[in-house]
Amino acid sequence: MRALMAAVAVAFGLASFGASATPTWFPPDLDPENTLIMLTRDGTVLIALRPDLAPNHVAQVKRLARAWFYDGTPFHRVIDGFVVQGGDPTGTGDGGSGKQLKAEFSPPEKASHVRGTVAMARDSGVDTADSQFYITLADVPRLDGKYTIFGAVVSGMEFVDALKKADKKVKSGKVTDPDWLIAMRVAADL
Repeated sequence: MRALMAAVAVAFGLASFGASATPTWFPPDLDPENTLIMLTRDGTVLIALRPDLAPNHVAQVKRLARAWFYDGTPFHRVIDGFVVQGGDPTGTGDGGSGKQLKAEFSPPEKASHVRGTVAMARDSGVDTADSQFYITLADVPRLDGKYTIFGAVVSGMEFVDALKKADKKVKSGKVTDPDWLIAMRVAADL
């Protein structure tokens, strides 16, 4: 059912992007092979990938996007002023693709958690990142050097900001009736 919903959303949502290999609206300074297009309820988010920082994480996310893994997954953890987290097909915060990655942490002078940073979520183990990712809603320097940064939002941050937030009383950030990631594609594939 999730795949069917995503296919319909892609047909209606991404169809408006045009039929050329690189859509006409695509910023000319971005590399389509290293750009993700994320479709949310409110609009389109462009994410510039950073294979120079985290080549294995970028390859994993692109592989999963190309397999439609992220389509129809919830933004299950959204903490106002902190992060939006998604990429878990179960919506529990415990799911993934089954392929964990070795950490590719960057020193803060090379990449830091500023607003719009895209990085891999993980559990308490260092080499446990899989499919879940987060986008920072503010500068969060305390995360620097502890999580693998693999990209940054370059357009559409207002749509990330608009995602349903968890109730402030819920410390875990788990969202009741969350918004969904409708579809995620590598721009070069459109």
